[in-house]
Amino acid sequence: MSVSVVYWSGTGNTQAMAEAVAEGIRRAGAEADVTEVSEKDASALSGENAFALGCPSMGAEQLEESEMEPFVEALEPLVSGKTLLLFGSYGWGDGEWMRNWAERMKNAGAVLVREEGIIANEAPDEEALEACRAAGEELAGKA
Repeated sequence: MSVSVVYWSGTGNTQAMAEAVAEGIRRAGAEADVTEVSEKDASALSGENAFALGCPSMGAEQLEESEMEPFVEALEPLVSGKTLLLFGSYGWGDGEWMRNWAERMKNAGAVLVREEGIIANEAPDEEALEACRAAGEELAGKA
């Protein structure tokens, strides 16, 4: 069984979080498929029960708009009944982009492993990385 971890990262912070989620998935005995969003088609996730999505806060607290936003839009009709983990880093604000993203996915019918996602200010510290690992383990249990 393989669990997808799809992310967009500009500086490497969200990528580090994706790798930590994958570590947790592997700790739980599952395979982790870590992929940049540009390499993944949203429809490829339709057959998966559980997966993780990572994106940093951009601009006025929003998802990255050239690759991640279109991916999430395409994914929205496919997430009902699926278990999702959302994560990402931010440089300013208070995490509004993640709360909005979590609300959007819940409204589309997804069940979230972490109610408001996992966020890290700038580079994720060990606490944030461990939260990602723990959530990855939990996600693997839902796949």
